Amino acid sequence: MKFMQDSEKDLKNKDKNNPPPEETKAEDRVYEVGYLLMPTIAGEEVPALYGNLKELVTSLGGEIIADEMPKTISLAYTMFKMVSNIRSKFDTAYFGWVKFGMNPEKILKLKNHLDLDPNFLRFLILKTVRENTIAMKRFVQRDMSRRKTPMQKKDESEIVAPINKEEIDKEIDALVAI
Repeated sequence: MKFMQDSEKDLKNKDKNNPPPEETKAEDRVYEVGYLLMPTIAGEEVPALYGNLKELVTSLGGEIIADEMPKTISLAYTMFKMVSNIRSKFDTAYFGWVKFGMNPEKILKLKNHLDLDPNFLRFLILKTVRENTIAMKRFVQRDMSRRKTPMQKKDESEIVAPINKEEIDKEIDALVAI
């Protein structure tokens, strides 16, 4: 019993004397920032802001994995933001995203930089995976032989005989009599 306690102490002391290398202490995680830029920005300035964001990520030690240039979109609902002490309404914005790997300790610095930038209407930083997760549009081929259109010919079994009212009345009277 005493032997086991001594060996545990040796292991703890060994870990204190030889800390792990710097790169294994905090591994880079993969994040994605989706953002809406103000629609009041001129179209010529959007690529510059897009480049500034990518440069900010790399200056904080991040590695760009994938990205998409911001494009004008219609918003699902009206967003409000205080601009020069005036509450402004926005129905459109420039939407873009950047996927990157970064040390988790630096994410807060990135968030603070984006909070202070007046060109961002909104942004969201998500933890994600390195693989490409964009859903591809699939062409679904339906089996057209199962569907019958009105233009297609009917089979002989589907042809309906003309209705004889006298025969139907006789059958109904026979059933009611029972």
